[in-house]
Amino acid sequence: MSDEPRPVQAPAPETSPDTSPDPARVPASRPPPVQGTLESVLYAQDLDAAEDFWTRVMGLAAFQRQPGRHVFFRVADGPPVQVLLVFNPDATSTPPAPDVPLPVPPHGAHGPGHYCLAVSAARLDDWRSHLTALGIPIEAEIEWPRGGRSIYLRDPAGNSVELADPALWS
Repeated sequence: MSDEPRPVQAPAPETSPDTSPDPARVPASRPPPVQGTLESVLYAQDLDAAEDFWTRVMGLAAFQRQPGRHVFFRVADGPPVQVLLVFNPDATSTPPAPDVPLPVPPHGAHGPGHYCLAVSAARLDDWRSHLTALGIPIEAEIEWPRGGRSIYLRDPAGNSVELADPALWS
C-alpha cells in the first residue's frame, strides 16, 4: 500500500440546473427610507493643513480633533446634521485594538478624493473672489448642460473640492 495521497474526485455535475432564485439575492423587504447624507469623508495625512484649509478658507467649524487621527467639521445643522470627517488614512486603515471603547472598522484611502459643497448660484462669484483673494488656484469652472455651475479647487491633500449650484442635479 502506498503512502501517497489519493486524489479526491469532484462530484459529478447535476444534469438539470436549479433555476430557483438564490435566496441570498432575493430581498426580504423594501429598504426603509434614508434622511440624507450624515457624514462625508476625505483623507489627509497633514491634519493641521486640512484644519486650516477647511476653517480659514472654506469657513467650516471644526468640532472634534484627535491629533494624528482625525479632524471633524460641521457643514450644516440640518436636519439632518451634515459633517465632513477628515481622517489620516495611516491611522484608520488598521483594525482597532480589541480594548478600544469605540471599535470603528478600519477604513482609508490614498490619492485624491472628491467633495462637493452646495452653494447658491448667486454666491458662486463671491466664492471665486474669496478664493482669488486668498491665492487659492481655481482648477476649473464648469457650466453644466442641464443648468448649474461648479467651481473646482484642491485642498492641501490634493482632494478635489467642488462648489456647485444645486440646480445641476435638478
